[in-house]
Amino acid sequence: MNRAGMAAVITAATLTLAACGAAAPSDPMGTTSAAPSDEMKSTDQMQSADPMESGSTPAALRFSAKTLDGKEFEGGSLAGKPVVFWFWAPWCTKCRSDAPAVKAAAAAHPDVAFVGVAGLDTEAAMREFVESTGTGGLVHLSDEKGAVWTKLGVAQQSVFVFMEPGGDTTKVNGPLGRDGLDAEVAKIKAA
Repeated sequence: MNRAGMAAVITAATLTLAACGAAAPSDPMGTTSAAPSDEMKSTDQMQSADPMESGSTPAALRFSAKTLDGKEFEGGSLAGKPVVFWFWAPWCTKCRSDAPAVKAAAAAHPDVAFVGVAGLDTEAAMREFVESTGTGGLVHLSDEKGAVWTKLGVAQQSVFVFMEPGGDTTKVNGPLGRDGLDAEVAKIKAA
């Protein structure tokens, strides 16, 4: 297996083992699953290295995923829009506490794309979480292998990645509550 393949396996395993809200441990190759890709830098105030390096689609949006309802989703469809990515796991109590605020913020800001990125469990558990939290009005991606988590430099949950229309991103650990979400949304809408 090549180094990239090994890193992907280690990242998926680390995400699977990460505790709710706990940072992922380092892998044996000396990097962590939260290590930035060549396209992104990962800090608490994560800014993309060159968000528009390939035309009008920011590097962070160059991904494909499947939604929890089985549809194909292209990250590039969000280019040019303010976006809130909410990274959650079905068993995470912090994620469950974030759900009402996320649902309310999405309703209050229809000009912002809210995308849930579920991981660290089965699709059945993910669908149950969406149903029990009433967040079915949002797009939720099934990211069992952690590809989108890795793409956006996320190694724990509940985490939000706020993306400005130009592609710059800011990563914030949750829970944020409604006021925190509204404050961050105001920043990306003003950009």
